[in-house]
Amino acid sequence: MIQKTRNISSKLFKEFLESEKAGGLILIACTLISLALANSIFSSEYIHFWHTPFYGQPIEYWINDGLMTIFFLLIGLELEREVYQGELSDIKNALLPIFGAIGGMLVPAAIYLYFNYGTSTQSGAGIPMATDIAFALGILSLLGNKVPTSLKIFLTALAVIDDLGAILVIALFYTKTIFWTNLCIAMGIFVVLLILNRIKVRNLIPYLTLGVVMWYFMLNSGVHATITGVLVAFAIPFGNGDKKSTSYILQHYLHKPVAFLILPVFALANTAIILDLDMQEIVTQHYSIGIALGLIIGKPLGIFTLSLIAVKLGICKLPTDLNWASIFSVGFLGGIGFTMSIFVTLLAFDDIVIINHAKIIILLSSLIAGIIGFIGLKLILKTKQ
Repeated sequence: MIQKTRNISSKLFKEFLESEKAGGLILIACTLISLALANSIFSSEYIHFWHTPFYGQPIEYWINDGLMTIFFLLIGLELEREVYQGELSDIKNALLPIFGAIGGMLVPAAIYLYFNYGTSTQSGAGIPMATDIAFALGILSLLGNKVPTSLKIFLTALAVIDDLGAILVIALFYTKTIFWTNLCIAMGIFVVLLILNRIKVRNLIPYLTLGVVMWYFMLNSGVHATITGVLVAFAIPFGNGDKKSTSYILQHYLHKPVAFLILPVFALANTAIILDLDMQEIVTQHYSIGIALGLIIGKPLGIFTLSLIAVKLGICKLPTDLNWASIFSVGFLGGIGFTMSIFVTLLAFDDIVIINHAKIIILLSSLIAGIIGFIGLKLILKTKQ
């Protein structure tokens, strides 16, 4: 029974990996299309479309606060599965990507703060902390079957933990004004969901229905509404994790809509940026330097250093089919911030000029980090062959 459950978990992980890889390639295409349209003769119409009012808010707002909640729901379900049955269920295996993720969050944030502490842009410290799972796995997939499974697992687990870290950062540091009545109602609904889990209600309808209501009150509480997705994910019954479990069913059905609809739409809406700008002015801004160095240098350095320290101290071990060169190279793929970095940018800054400049730097930095990581891994895998 245990082996059967593990096989199902492995199958779901593979499905998650495959959808994220394909989704990463689609994200790249959507980004290029969006940038092309934003800098074409259709620029005005295209950019205006995303700012078209819909129920009192622009379309872009509903994508970032509504659709992205579903993305965080999937991340929460994947994290739940990793904790119960995946790499994070065995503390010895989990510690390596955990330490790598911690280093990959702290070092970039420290680099950013070094250049921005005490300035009006210091709130952007969370921007270079995140890793875009879809983009990172999309780049890794270009290397084909030569990539060791343990490296795929390491990057996936690291990115999932990174996203959890980003969620905590959003909840703790990007909540400006709290409306306690709405927050208490939202958390009250969360308690009801936990009770439903406890009394073994397996039907998805009450969880999703109450989840929508919880999202509404969270949206109006001051705490970012996407947090709802993660909380609902952990309230949904996991059971034994087989194909009949509530968690498995929902996770299975969310993979493709998230990878092939929600994230591409997010990319289209948030990369509608006019590039006819003074790049020299942009790249010399303190926040630009902090983001770029955080993603390109801070990420691989943090991931590699803390992973190395943890192994040297005997806290965890390096998989036999990996070496430190591959860990360092895959750390650059961790520097592909894109979705999560842009998401944090929207929360960190209010000035639209700074937001657009930061988006450009995120795109350039993610591109550079991705290219370095790809070339590094290609050379390492070729040498190993």
